[in-house]
Amino acid sequence: MQPLRLLLIILTFYTSSVFAQTGALVLQTDFGLKDGAVSAMKGVAYGVSSQLRIFDLTHEIPAYNIWEAAYRLQQTALYWPVGTVFVSVVDPGVGSERRSVVLRTKSGHYFVSPDNGTLTLVAQQLGIDAVREIDEKKNRLPGSSRSYTFHGRDVYAYTGARMAAAVIPFDSVGPLLPASVVSIPYQHAEYRKGTMYGNIPVLDVQYGNVWTNIDEQALSNLHLQYGDQLRVRIFFRKSLIYDGVMPYVTTFAAVKQGQPLAYQNSLMNLSFALNYGDFAAKHKVRSGPEWTVEVQRK
Repeated sequence: MQPLRLLLIILTFYTSSVFAQTGALVLQTDFGLKDGAVSAMKGVAYGVSSQLRIFDLTHEIPAYNIWEAAYRLQQTALYWPVGTVFVSVVDPGVGSERRSVVLRTKSGHYFVSPDNGTLTLVAQQLGIDAVREIDEKKNRLPGSSRSYTFHGRDVYAYTGARMAAAVIPFDSVGPLLPASVVSIPYQHAEYRKGTMYGNIPVLDVQYGNVWTNIDEQALSNLHLQYGDQLRVRIFFRKSLIYDGVMPYVTTFAAVKQGQPLAYQNSLMNLSFALNYGDFAAKHKVRSGPEWTVEVQRK
């Protein structure tokens, strides 16, 4: 065999064998940090391998808010290296018939989570390569079989750590499932007859800015120039919550204090704010799959 061909075979084998061996484990929960739940998950992970690098995405997801968990994964995942393993535990159905799965996306990232809608947005954004159900007979913290309410520690942290530490490959997680996950319905960014339609997936919680899922490409349908005026209408379950006009500008200081503005946020999605104010609080706007927005060039 020619040396170059042999080298390519070796490199191909090596690359595929370390695909999930970054050693990076990223944790997300709705547990908060008031008790020892997150620490217990990290302890389980370090028990698998003391060489693991464990990071927090957030543990401040509002209790039971599966949608926000889905959004925070989408917001973050692409900034992490290929092979990173994410464990997301927002699991109001713990102990029920919902499945425990690992999603491998086409981008090469791994997501360990209950299949309850948490994976909606990363599956759409990054693409589904494969989904496996966690076999708890093989991938569960030893001695935890009588625990029914802390799968974050006993199943997800343990399985995620075993993958990130290359103790097991993806193929050993459990049986292969159809390439789909439970999805939460919401309004995708869509242009129709002079109007952009979208969803308000999340708020910029520190400042009260309202973020939409209308990205730069979708917004181009309105052929906007900075300084143009937009008519913005916000709905909750089709009930009108806000109806106003604001300029489309580059940054907050382009308008006077207390005035509304439309701008592109750090993810290059259309957003609304009050300069030195809290738009969401003033207009009683919240976020989630039932919150929608309509935007027109005025």
